[in-house]
Amino acid sequence: MNNTEINVGIDTSSTQLDIYVRPTGQFFSVKNDTAGIKEAVKQIQSLKPNRVLIESTGRLELEFVRAAHKAGLPIVVCNPGNVRNFAKSSGRMAKTDKLDAMDIAHFGEALKPRLSSIKPEKLRAISDFLVVRSQCLEMSTMQKNRLKRMPKTVHKPIQAILNTIKKELLSIDKQLDKLVDSVAEWRQKHDLLLSAKGVGNVLAYTLMSELPELGSLNRKEIAALVGVAPMNRDSGSYQGKRYIRGDRHRVRTVLFVSMMSAIQCHPKLKPMYERMVTAGKPKKVAIVACMRKQLTILNTMVKNGTYWDEKMA
Repeated sequence: MNNTEINVGIDTSSTQLDIYVRPTGQFFSVKNDTAGIKEAVKQIQSLKPNRVLIESTGRLELEFVRAAHKAGLPIVVCNPGNVRNFAKSSGRMAKTDKLDAMDIAHFGEALKPRLSSIKPEKLRAISDFLVVRSQCLEMSTMQKNRLKRMPKTVHKPIQAILNTIKKELLSIDKQLDKLVDSVAEWRQKHDLLLSAKGVGNVLAYTLMSELPELGSLNRKEIAALVGVAPMNRDSGSYQGKRYIRGDRHRVRTVLFVSMMSAIQCHPKLKPMYERMVTAGKPKKVAIVACMRKQLTILNTMVKNGTYWDEKMA
C-alpha cells in the first residue's frame, strides 16, 4: 500500500462536496461552505494524497481550490467533459454524486493529469472584473433594445440606466488597467498582446486571466484547449462533419467577438476569411479558422516574447 497512489475525487454542487478516495474506497460529504471546506481539507491532508481532483464547474469549485492550494494539497482542476468521456469508456453510464466522485478519482489514477497552477489573487480579480464587465454589456444591450421598442414616455429612465452602466464600465476598465500596471510582467505581456492586429483590451485581459497556458503549448495544443481545433467524426468510410469543442468557452466567446471586427480590416485574416467564403465554406467555419490562426499568432508571440510582425502571420 505504501507504493499505491492516493487519488481523491470531488464532485461539486452549490451546496455540497462529495469526496471519494481511491483506492481505499473511503467516501464522505461536506457542505460547500467555509466550514465544510475547512473540514474537507483537514481530512484530505491526513491522507497525504498524490492528487486531489475536482471538476471545473465555473465558480462552484473556486473556494475549495483556493483553500486546497493554500493548504499545500496537490490540486487538479479537471475538464468535466474529459472525466465524463473517461467514465463512459470505462463502462459507467449511471450518474450519482458518489459515482461521479468515484469516476473523478479513477480518472486521476488512470491518466495522472498534471497539477493545476492557481491564479494569483490579482489575476483572479481580473477574471472577476471581466465577468462583471460582460454582464454589464449584456444589460446595456437589453436596455438599448428596449429603448427602440418602448414609447418615448419611458425613454428617460431607460437612458438613466444606460448612463449608469456606462459609468460602471469605465470604472471597471480603470480597475483592470490598474491591476495590470501593478505587475511589470503582466504589463509587458499586455503590451505585447495589444501590439497584435485585432487585439483590444478585453481580449488581452481575457487571455491573461483565462489562458495562462498561452505561449507554453504548441499550436495544436492551444487550439484544442480553447476549442477552436476541428475534431473528426469519422468511422470507416463515413466522414462526419467536423466540430469544435474545448473547456475555455469564455476565451472562445471573446475571441469570436473580436474576430467579427478583425475580418473587416486585418491584413491577413480578412483575405483568409474572404478566400474561404468564396470557396464555399460556411461563414461560421471561416470565422473559427480565423480565430485559430489568430490564436496561433498570439501563442507564438508570447512564446518568443516578440511583438506583432505582419510577416509572422
